[in-house]
Amino acid sequence: MLSAQSLQQIDTELAKYPADQRRSAVMGALRIAQTELGWLKPETIEFVANYIGIAPAAAYEVATFYNMYDLAPVGKYKLTVCTNLPCALRGGVDAGEYLKKKLGIGYGETTSDGLYTLVEGECMGACGDAPVMLVNNHKMCSFMDAEAIEAKLAELK
Repeated sequence: MLSAQSLQQIDTELAKYPADQRRSAVMGALRIAQTELGWLKPETIEFVANYIGIAPAAAYEVATFYNMYDLAPVGKYKLTVCTNLPCALRGGVDAGEYLKKKLGIGYGETTSDGLYTLVEGECMGACGDAPVMLVNNHKMCSFMDAEAIEAKLAELK
């Protein structure tokens, strides 16, 4: 189900924890699986759980709790906009509305060409850089006003 390279990365995660605490590697293991496959199918979550030696329900708990895990296909670029209070006060809601209008989709939707998925996110811990947007769960973008959004979308295309 996963490549040898991904399994090796999961083994590296597992090596960080004592043998009786393998569950601690579940977040990293799910991230590795999602990076390779694009999203986490139920059978992928179960495979990861079995590979690291925990109950599948324990892996599902993690995958369904954190919004960084995608349980359905997403676009090539997943754009997560923070609309919590500090970002909202500095334009986070406006950034989200701008993206909705620009992309022609709402939160939780993907453009018809499969390029973008728009997600409303929780605090990303970068309040001083508000409004912020996360691209594909890995790249934090700061001060995302309309001009910065246009530049980022041009860069991604």
